[in-house]
Amino acid sequence: MNRIYTFVAIIAAALMITAGCAKKTIDSEPYGDPSYSSAGGEETLPGADAGGSDQRQGLQEESLEETGARSRILSAEAAAEKEAIENQDILFEFDSAVLSETAQAILRKKARWLQANPYVTVIIEGHCDDRGTNEYNLALGEKRARGAQNFLVTLGVDGSRLSTVTYGEERPLDTGTSEEARAKNRRAHFVIES
Repeated sequence: MNRIYTFVAIIAAALMITAGCAKKTIDSEPYGDPSYSSAGGEETLPGADAGGSDQRQGLQEESLEETGARSRILSAEAAAEKEAIENQDILFEFDSAVLSETAQAILRKKARWLQANPYVTVIIEGHCDDRGTNEYNLALGEKRARGAQNFLVTLGVDGSRLSTVTYGEERPLDTGTSEEARAKNRRAHFVIES
């Protein structure tokens, strides 16, 4: 008989422990809300049916709208960053393929973006001004593009994602013959493929 009482006591204790550990539903509405009432033992929320589904639905819709707005902002930021990668050229001095401090700073920004977007591949175009022979400018354009590529690789960008092409003087950004126009044409330009 004592064994039966002991067994029943163990079962009762186990049930009490299990009941104590059960999940409790806690209403997230603050009790300080003047519209909260507990008259008659029933909790009611303003503008809601007994289950509060109307208010929860409104909160879900607001949450979805906020998420959509955040996504649009992030998409706009991503588009602006992508545009900066493509539209910010690396400029070179006359008859040079040496990367200036400014060029290196721009390449560091491009490297960070490329590392954050590992699915993207890029073509680096080498360009020159109109001085020099066509053959010389094609070779110089190649050096400029490869110099930018090599610098990105040293920063940790996978070289298989970067390809180069040279246009020499064939595709000027500015067709003028002033020094200012020619300076714009001595560049490495980035084209995002994917």
